[in-house]
Amino acid sequence: MESLHYLLMKSNAMLSRRILSGAGKLGLTPGQPKVLEFLLHHGESDQKTIAAYCEIEPATVGSILLRMEEGGLILRRQKAGNRRSLYVSLTEKGLDAANRMTDVFCSAETSAAEGLTAEETDRLRELLDKLCVTMQSQSEGKKKET
Repeated sequence: MESLHYLLMKSNAMLSRRILSGAGKLGLTPGQPKVLEFLLHHGESDQKTIAAYCEIEPATVGSILLRMEEGGLILRRQKAGNRRSLYVSLTEKGLDAANRMTDVFCSAETSAAEGLTAEETDRLRELLDKLCVTMQSQSEGKKKET
């Protein structure tokens, strides 16, 4: 059997290709689908929070959001009392794109898990969540040391 890191990278690459293919058919560029999904599930948010949740550098999120704003998918605005942060929300066009991306995500997940039982899929999700929590806390520990 292959190493864990290889299997994680390979499965991520294959799933990403499927998702980005579906996103491309909707006229979306890489990075935009996960931002749309975040905003769909969490509502209006600031750029820093979006970057952290999506595991994207803040500067990269800035360029993704600029293209999304130019494409009419999002609105960015300041809130009263906070002139430093721009808050991002979906437009109607963005909401439609986010809902269509949900279908792409579901299709890719269903296809990827086709050979697994429902119990195996749930267990895989639990294990991957545990792995993410562990790596996140390790990352936060390293930030505190510096």
